[in-house]
Amino acid sequence: MGIKSFQGKRITEDTLSENIKVEDFMTRDIFVFKKGQPILEVMENLIKNRISGGPVVNDKNELIGIISEGDCIKQISESRYYNQPMENMKVEDYMATSVETVAPDMHLFDVANKFLSLRKRRFPVCDQGKLVGLISQKNILKAALELQGYNWKS
Repeated sequence: MGIKSFQGKRITEDTLSENIKVEDFMTRDIFVFKKGQPILEVMENLIKNRISGGPVVNDKNELIGIISEGDCIKQISESRYYNQPMENMKVEDYMATSVETVAPDMHLFDVANKFLSLRKRRFPVCDQGKLVGLISQKNILKAALELQGYNWKS
């Protein structure tokens, strides 16, 4: 008897150790930000959607950066220090552009090690340059519980 992944795929004992992929546990329905978006709108969306950050994509859904609460706090600090109005600031002025990504077919245990070594909270999942999802440390924890047969409620 197997268990189902978050995507509804059946996982058997044989697949537990060798075929656990990012795509089976990543979040596919993610909130994204766009280049040119005002930083105040980004802050509002972070709060409204209860997220700590998100990917920034272009019109082709290609990843161009990531913006986090910390990036926004840096903007608040700088705008106050330099007496600059926040209304003129855009997401591309404060997003991180050097972003570590993972592939959908990457083994989940490899991603877990990447979280430990790089001390990141989330990785965008990209397939041929296109953003297809997001994997977070919480996704890894949920996967571990599910793979152990733990009956939990999300």
